[in-house]
Amino acid sequence: MTTAVSHRLAKPPGKLVPVLVVTLALIALWYVGAYFMNATLARDAFARAKKEPTASELLFATYAMDRPLLPAPHQIVTEIWKSTALTPVTSKKSLVYHSWITLSATLAGFLSGALLGLILAAAIVHVPSLDRSLMPWVIASQTIPIVAIAPMIVVVGYNLMNGQMGFSTDTSRFIAKALISTYLSFFPITVGLVKGLRSPDTILVDLMRTYSANRWQTFWKLRMPAALPFLFASMQVAIAISLVGAIVGELPTGASAGIGARLLAGSYYGQTVQIWSALIAASVLAALLVWMVSLGGTAVVKRMGLAR
Repeated sequence: MTTAVSHRLAKPPGKLVPVLVVTLALIALWYVGAYFMNATLARDAFARAKKEPTASELLFATYAMDRPLLPAPHQIVTEIWKSTALTPVTSKKSLVYHSWITLSATLAGFLSGALLGLILAAAIVHVPSLDRSLMPWVIASQTIPIVAIAPMIVVVGYNLMNGQMGFSTDTSRFIAKALISTYLSFFPITVGLVKGLRSPDTILVDLMRTYSANRWQTFWKLRMPAALPFLFASMQVAIAISLVGAIVGELPTGASAGIGARLLAGSYYGQTVQIWSALIAASVLAALLVWMVSLGGTAVVKRMGLAR
């Protein structure tokens, strides 16, 4: 009995306690940084009012400014609450509305990027000449900074679809953002799938040949199941970077909706609280997307008996 109790007491803590400790430490550092970054602005405001502030007045003033250099955490939480729970979802002031605009382009780009990555990986694994000729170009495509290529994709794609193809403005912007997300997301999926499709041992591939299995059967019955853990790990990276691509794609278009549009509007009018609330919303959205992909991957891998 005593041994069992001692064993339970000696059991190391789970993930919750370390995460909470790190979170509280970051929040404390954030408040300290907000004080020092906003103190000069607060002193100037008191000087214009011809008042000498006390230490407590200066402290509270740095955490209650309308346009601080660095908003305090409670200001960001208040702004997020006001723009989500207290604002109708259909309103253009709603953070939920803007998040959905960005999320829709993210998912479209992610799905098309996953499909493109699957096709490229299968072709590279099964055609040796493509491995030597195509794979270097896949890698080279990611050496171009997205901030450099995004305006070109947006401008060319928007003008082509809106001007020559007759798509509406919103549809053209949506497709342009989805293309940028596709460009970013196909790479990790391609590389991860190539690694996964080549992961089965040679003896297993030879065994499939012994059973007179063709390439298609070997692909679906051996290579693809073995590649699933690699695929879902790559998809977690791809879904997060797809969101980044959708936000970046909103910046050059002057979009009126989306998280990128909120960032632009906040920067134009000096609304730093709005900028930070949009950034936090994007981070939470990315974390939820990665978590959902992780849950789906875990369920599929366990269902197929591939969990280690």
